[in-house]
Amino acid sequence: MSWLGKKGRLTAVPAGRRTRRRLPHLLVGVLLVLACVGGALWWTTSAQGRVSVLAVARPLSVGHILERADVREVELAVADTIVTVPAERATAVLGRPMATSLGPGALLTPGSVGPAAVPGAGHAIVAVALKPGQFPLEVAAGSPTLVVVTTPSSPGSSSLPESGQTWPATVTALVRAESDQTTVISLQLVGDAALALARVPAGQVSLVMLAGGER
Repeated sequence: MSWLGKKGRLTAVPAGRRTRRRLPHLLVGVLLVLACVGGALWWTTSAQGRVSVLAVARPLSVGHILERADVREVELAVADTIVTVPAERATAVLGRPMATSLGPGALLTPGSVGPAAVPGAGHAIVAVALKPGQFPLEVAAGSPTLVVVTTPSSPGSSSLPESGQTWPATVTALVRAESDQTTVISLQLVGDAALALARVPAGQVSLVMLAGGER
């Protein structure tokens, strides 16, 4: 190829110079191809390591008969040590009673259905009657909570928990009374904590709802 010189003359460009100008573009093209191939390989590897499993779609309490609307499919990379229910085996768990209470987002396991598994080993269940304002409206079966003693113990009642005492607990069930504004909530706690909570007078307890598995 030739080009016009400064004085209008045609000047030939050496072949070596044209090669040097094209080389960076070739390198960029090669790098783009390698990036695309690498991205495709990464995506394929990641996809192969992910499986579709069942997760809880809404609050479920122990004894509830599992329905299709209660679960949803999620894809995640599951380690060999994590036991889940594959989405294609949904029929193996649907129609069976819940063995425990689970909140939305929890992964379903084979042990989630069947005979009641509450209270768990070393735990106990205690019921508390709460008024509006003593628990979040979002609390449901399976919700992780923190039980808080809100009223000072009476003088001379040294056996009662002190104000500010807290215990982690999981809601196993709740029933809202129709005749008044009291809601009875069943809580699963460590055995000693359940006994202590049972001694707290009515109206002196509040629930704080925690995020996920926070404790």
